[in-house]
Formats: sequence, C-alpha cells, structure tokens
Amino acid sequence: MNGGPRIVACSFPPRPRRRASRAPRQPDGGAPPPPVPLGRVPRVARLMALALRLEQLVQSGVIANYAELARLGHVSRARVTQILNLRLLAPDLQEAVLFLPPTVRGHDAIHLRQLQRVAAELDWERQRRLWQALLAKRGSG
Repeated sequence: MNGGPRIVACSFPPRPRRRASRAPRQPDGGAPPPPVPLGRVPRVARLMALALRLEQLVQSGVIANYAELARLGHVSRARVTQILNLRLLAPDLQEAVLFLPPTVRGHDAIHLRQLQRVAAELDWERQRRLWQALLAKRGSG
C-alpha cells in the first residue's frame, strides 16, 4: 500500500425528477393552507403572553424567583416587574390584550406604558373603564 490518495469509483442511480407543476400533497386531504394574516402581533400582546409564561415558570418551581428570571433574561428586575404587572389586569382584559388585532403598518396602537396605568388600578371595574377609554382614544387618534 502506498501513502497516496485512493480513488474509489462507483455509480449512483439517478434521482427521479419532480414535476414542478405538482403542488405538494396536503396531509388533510388536499385543502390549501390557511392564508397568513397581514401585519404583526402587537408588542403588548407578546409581552402579555410572556408574563403568563414567566408566572407559570415561577409558580411551577422551574425558576426559583423573579430575580432569577431577570438574570436569565439579561434584563433588570424592574423590567421583569413591568412585564409581570400585566398579570394584574382583569382576566378579560388579559385576553383582550392577547388577541389585539395585528398591526399592519406604523406603530402599535397600545403601548406597555398605557397598560401599566390600567394594571395599577386594583379595581377590575375601574380597569375595564380605563381600558374602554384607552380603546376609544386609540380609535379617535
């Protein structure tokens, strides 16, 4: 045996060609996929979902406490508090925030700072009135 490179010759069967005009098969019997909605999920909706998940992680014991959340997320404890304060909203308002319509262009209509004022109100009925006022302001602005 010499130390030079070895050449191995073999042949592979040709790959079958796919017809480009064929649409890929759908697992549900051929129904086309649903259309992708236009726009993006508003930031406050993503933050609300994050607040729910973070609270779940702490309650289940996966994460020891909020300080550890801040450390793991590379954010300040104050920022974690801001996000988790969204859990103080009435349940129906949390749901409304989660299902805000997509932002098609420009800035989001509702911002975290506005929701912080609503969440700071302890009475859920007052929260609901503040929420309605926020929605009315958003519609007129």
